[in-house]
Amino acid sequence: MKFKLCIFLLIVAFFASCDILRLSPFEVTSWTPGGGYHSEPEKIAVSLVFSHEPDRASVEKYFSLTGNGSRVRGTFHWEGRKLEFSFLTPPEINTDYVITLSADAHDTKGLSMDEAFNGEFTTRAGETRPTLVSCFPSMYADISDPSMEVKLEFSIPVPLSALYDYVSFTPSMQGLWRLEDGGRLAVFTPAEPWAQNSRYEIRFSTSLTDNKGMNIGSDFFSIFTTGVDREAPYLLCARRITKNGEVFQLEADRGYSGAGEFPVENSGWEKDDRLSLVFSKPVDSVSVKNYLNADDAPALVMETSPGYRTEFIFRFDGIPAFGNRFTFRIKSGVKDSNGNETKNEYIYKIFADGKFSKPPELVGFRMPMTPGSGGNLACLETDSLLEPVPISEENYPSGVRVQTWFDLYFSAAEGADIDLFSLMELFRIETSNNVFSFSPNQIKTSGFMVSEPQAGWENFLRIEIAGYLTNTTNYGLVYFQIAAGLKDSLGNKNENSQKIIFIK
Repeated sequence: MKFKLCIFLLIVAFFASCDILRLSPFEVTSWTPGGGYHSEPEKIAVSLVFSHEPDRASVEKYFSLTGNGSRVRGTFHWEGRKLEFSFLTPPEINTDYVITLSADAHDTKGLSMDEAFNGEFTTRAGETRPTLVSCFPSMYADISDPSMEVKLEFSIPVPLSALYDYVSFTPSMQGLWRLEDGGRLAVFTPAEPWAQNSRYEIRFSTSLTDNKGMNIGSDFFSIFTTGVDREAPYLLCARRITKNGEVFQLEADRGYSGAGEFPVENSGWEKDDRLSLVFSKPVDSVSVKNYLNADDAPALVMETSPGYRTEFIFRFDGIPAFGNRFTFRIKSGVKDSNGNETKNEYIYKIFADGKFSKPPELVGFRMPMTPGSGGNLACLETDSLLEPVPISEENYPSGVRVQTWFDLYFSAAEGADIDLFSLMELFRIETSNNVFSFSPNQIKTSGFMVSEPQAGWENFLRIEIAGYLTNTTNYGLVYFQIAAGLKDSLGNKNENSQKIIFIK
């Protein structure tokens, strides 16, 4: 009988210590301040009341309070089974608070909670939650602009960081966000053009919050499609733009097949002229630059800013040689924003013979055989070939400095004058066998020694160079020359040496 009693007492003791037979669970039976919105944060009191005598160290260890996701610091006070939490700093407005007590918390008998406790309350009025007012592009929109900006309009301002953290594109697109309208309008500028003929998704979740940490009410998802334009671009026209802004349309060369047909040539190109290309729709500046060539001419430089444009302007990085012929060639393959390409090649043949670009050029000269006299003049042209000039000892005694002059005649650009400083710097008379020497001391463009110009040369520019000629008894070649670099008043320069050789 005693043995049976002992067994019974052991069984009772065993089950009495076993949590699963406890008549009530260890749990939070009530808490303050209660869920929902609390308009007066300064009156908030946080407390938890437990069903059993709690193990205070355990509860304090597994208790946490957060405000807008950040841990709130405070102190604990106990009154029996009631835990009171005191804020170190007063609760704030526009804050979402969450009380959490892990299920690892237990009572003084070691009984753990069946499940964790969570209590939520807020000091943020419900109407302050941010919402998406509008999205551009709209759902299922077709977009043709490859540089289109995405725009998200919110009901209240949002932080820039939230856009980078929570708004995503599929396929991925890198770019920059900026805020406008006081932070309510978020604008995304893509770092590169949107891929054409593609489907893009825009997404963000409720993790996106406003400036006060309030998250947005719901997830967002939208779709747009790029590349609906299938029309190929084409070159409308090519034009020559002058320094003064005049515009002349260039005629394209269509090719020729017979002996009686010739390429179409555009004459009159001036040294300062620029090329304008006009397309039927905006095309990529990079593809225009890549597919444009200037054959037999200096390199072209694009003046138009990069991007998609209908008109592009180019200049040469040097001056095309006067009288040179060159070709503009625009190959097929110039792309628009949707990847459509030009189908044709365009060719423009150019003749650089502009009337304002002709460099100054020596036509010929004349000089008196009898100094001080208006008659007996020797005249030589640049194509004269070793003609004799009778500079006699009778009129130019040997060893005597005789005052005389040379008339120089030049062809030049329309409206241009010869740069006299340039002429005097480059003008030389050299001889073989020391036949004579000439020292210039005066240069004139009017009031000439002989008023009448040389017959046939009336339309040329005339310059008189006076000085002293010292003759000798020797005979030989005379090199009447102007070195390379002669300039005019319009900035034209003759890059060639000019000379007339005769026999004395």
